[in-house]
Amino acid sequence: MASSLYSFIIPLAIAFIFVTPPTSTSKISLNHEREETEPSFRIMLKRVDAGKNLTTSERIRRALQRDRKRLQMFKTMTKLSSSGIEAPVFPGPGEFLMQLAIGTPPQYYPAIMDTGSDLIWTQCSPCVQCFSQPTPVFDPSKSDSFESLSCSSKFCQDLSSACIGNCYYTYAYGDSSFTIGYMATETFAFNGSGSPVSVQNIAFGCGQFDQGTFTNCSGLVGMGRGPLSLPSQLPVSTFSYCLTSTDSSNDSTLYLGPSPYELPQGTPVTSTLVKNTYQPSFYYFTLTGISVGATRLDIPSDGFAIGKNGTNGIIIDSGTTLTYIPSNYYDMAKDEFVRQTKLSPFPNSTSLIGLDCYELPQSPSTVQFPILVFHFDGGDLMVKDYLITGSYSNYELVCLAMGSSDTLGISIFGNIMQVNKYIVYDLEREVLTFIPTNCNGK
Repeated sequence: MASSLYSFIIPLAIAFIFVTPPTSTSKISLNHEREETEPSFRIMLKRVDAGKNLTTSERIRRALQRDRKRLQMFKTMTKLSSSGIEAPVFPGPGEFLMQLAIGTPPQYYPAIMDTGSDLIWTQCSPCVQCFSQPTPVFDPSKSDSFESLSCSSKFCQDLSSACIGNCYYTYAYGDSSFTIGYMATETFAFNGSGSPVSVQNIAFGCGQFDQGTFTNCSGLVGMGRGPLSLPSQLPVSTFSYCLTSTDSSNDSTLYLGPSPYELPQGTPVTSTLVKNTYQPSFYYFTLTGISVGATRLDIPSDGFAIGKNGTNGIIIDSGTTLTYIPSNYYDMAKDEFVRQTKLSPFPNSTSLIGLDCYELPQSPSTVQFPILVFHFDGGDLMVKDYLITGSYSNYELVCLAMGSSDTLGISIFGNIMQVNKYIVYDLEREVLTFIPTNCNGK
């Protein structure tokens, strides 16, 4: 079996980011203007499911449940957008957890890193209603650097909701999850390329009334394109990451700012980032077609373009596990996959497992699996990581890590297909770059 195949028993792309408590730190005071020399932060990612005693079915169920919740949020967002309704609804809980140090002296908390939203927030004391979190709730009264914001603040004006009195915010996440609180500024600590770096005056939300499907965290760190996101507030014009395969014992890496390390030697493939005024937080990119092996599917070059009222288009999303495309394109891909592999579809696999699966022969190594090719306006990206293998009721199966996006109103390039690629978000040049590399060796 090819090494690029995923197994049912893997912990799918969930990670903690651990930041070492700073002993001595350098400090940056943000004036929220780009600096000539950008700082860089290298942050390590670990998978939270690693070492957990979970069965194959439990791991698959957990991964698909997370995707279903997030997809419901996307569905709500695009439905409101296509109806011309403006509402602060965001995709919410994602797949990666970042541990931050906040305040003076620093208090540590894990938060979801989300490329689909902007606001940085954590639960704060006193909390009227809070969900359970693994660390103590952040207490502003114990920090010397905490400062609440007023309605006249630029950051308060960047909120989508009107400001009345103090700078309160409301963020809803489409699946009945929400956070309500007030805006403030604080000092956040990150690991830099040398000693830890403390960044002052980061605007964030202090949540006091919070509810929803947030697990193993105390809040979110928005990495989207809006003014309140972490990349927008830091003096950086790029961020990037390199995700390891699930069978690797090495950590994945996230970089804020230019990578302080030598770039991979693979051939870069680029795609133009596209802005959608109806969904300004998402990272839409330019996709002109898909091939299965050497066979290019009959997809028009504008098949993934943003349509009327901001619908359709395709985004790259770290918080979604699978890749979702329109059903007519997905059906083409499935048919071509079957034609080239000669595998038989497993009956009712979508209802039994939640994936399109195929029965493997007694000698799986005899099957030649084609490479998927995503055609961008700046080159062709070869994708080997698009299969999940496992057993079901004594049958050995291989499943596509894909699904239909018809009910979503948007296509999504999920994190399984992002594995073993150094991916750079160049926010200044509006370019998304993929460099195939061995992230396992980083």
